Amino acid sequence: MSEAHYEPRLKSLYRDSIREKLVEKFKYTNPMQVPSLDKVVINMGVGEAVSDSKKIRSAMADLAAISGQLPVETKSRKSIAGFKLREGMTVGCKVTLRRARMYEFVDRLTTIALPRVKDFRGLNGRSFDGRGNYAMGLKEHLVFPEINYDQVDQTWGMDIIVCTTARTNEEAKALLAEFGFPFRN
Repeated sequence: MSEAHYEPRLKSLYRDSIREKLVEKFKYTNPMQVPSLDKVVINMGVGEAVSDSKKIRSAMADLAAISGQLPVETKSRKSIAGFKLREGMTVGCKVTLRRARMYEFVDRLTTIALPRVKDFRGLNGRSFDGRGNYAMGLKEHLVFPEINYDQVDQTWGMDIIVCTTARTNEEAKALLAEFGFPFRN
């Protein structure tokens, strides 16, 4: 199947049913008012990279496997003597997903990765920033099926920020709940 004709499952779900539900709930008058997913930013902090540069390469390879996109290194902005950290040293990696890759990642996150998290009781419904963006953290990246458990030398935590075009927390939470984010009550 060529990439030009392929549409992710969640994107067609959004177009076919989620938009209508949101218009019904929030009484939008203009179709451009309906919130949608904008981007997903995945960040891995690798503090051990200060002493061992192989760790950052390992984390970047794992993040590339999870996201399907090459991550960029994040560098420290200031020096901190207590952590033996100098300005400009690599301290992690991040990737920004948009369009089809973003929808595919959100689909894998909600249907495969989150159910595999140990002792998972649902996502915190208060982790919104007031402008329609949602932030969450995972303690280990092994919950993604792309990561082979036997080939991993160390587990990494990751921050996942889902940016939407919603104006309020309530609109963003309704949008993400429709996409299958398992918020606890």
